[in-house]
Amino acid sequence: MNRLFSLATGVLIILAAQNCADTSNKTNPATKTLQPDPIYAPVSLAPQFGDYWYQGKGELCAYDVVQERYGEVRRAEQVNIFVTEDLSKSKQVKLDDPSAAGDDKVPVLKLNALRKFETGIYDYSLMQSVFTPIDGAPTLKTTATVQDWCGHVFMQTNLEPKGYRARIFSYFESEGDQDITLPLIMMEDELWTRLRLNPFAIKTGKQQVLPSTLYARLRHKPLGAQEADIQFEKGTEESALLLTYSAIPRSLRIRFETEFPHKILGWEETNEGQMASKGVLKSTRRSAYWAEHNNENSPLRDSLKILRRKD
Repeated sequence: MNRLFSLATGVLIILAAQNCADTSNKTNPATKTLQPDPIYAPVSLAPQFGDYWYQGKGELCAYDVVQERYGEVRRAEQVNIFVTEDLSKSKQVKLDDPSAAGDDKVPVLKLNALRKFETGIYDYSLMQSVFTPIDGAPTLKTTATVQDWCGHVFMQTNLEPKGYRARIFSYFESEGDQDITLPLIMMEDELWTRLRLNPFAIKTGKQQVLPSTLYARLRHKPLGAQEADIQFEKGTEESALLLTYSAIPRSLRIRFETEFPHKILGWEETNEGQMASKGVLKSTRRSAYWAEHNNENSPLRDSLKILRRKD
């Protein structure tokens, strides 16, 4: 940190870090046998789960991506940020004071996935967030946004007693605004967080799945349950989850480390028999990234091999 910063500035940075950082109970949750909702297989966490995820750091993974848009392939860049934090069960937002929340506190593994690419003169920016309880219970919340120079769309799903409530806001007349109810089923978007918790606890075989919200928005498809088959290709060092839909021409293959911490190594996504996106891991960094927001921290982007402005 720059030595010229005042003590007050230092205090503000510490508070900001606490705001974004893991504030969950530091006890290792792996000591418990967890009983999630019946639509999910039982989850037990690796013994080293707490040592990896409860050290006040997030995990940053950068990917080289090829992305299809408007019938052409574009080069893209994606960063997946995984971090543990405490959510309010009732409000489904990050708790300001977890120590005072009591039974309202739910420890979750959060994913923020950001993808950027160009289409001709203008940019696309996609972001998706997923909040999955570490005990394997149904995901509490997801959000997704697609931004480009034409406008942007936003959607959010929230867990309710009888299923998920989905709200969609779009500048397209045929899409926005919507407020719909969905059944309590596996969501494609939560596969990424569940792979990190315990991949082989994910239920396999044919089942009802909610397709990716980014797929729905980019392809302008209505949200709804679809029959799909989930299978694993298990290897010694690398394994893969394969998701194949029955009635829609879509598949997803996610490659990950077989052993803990089950890092995501890449993916291949197809729509209508054509490549939709493909990502390959190029770098990983674990850090308290929420405190690395000063100009002097910009060179850290080089360690992730992600672009930065130098002018």
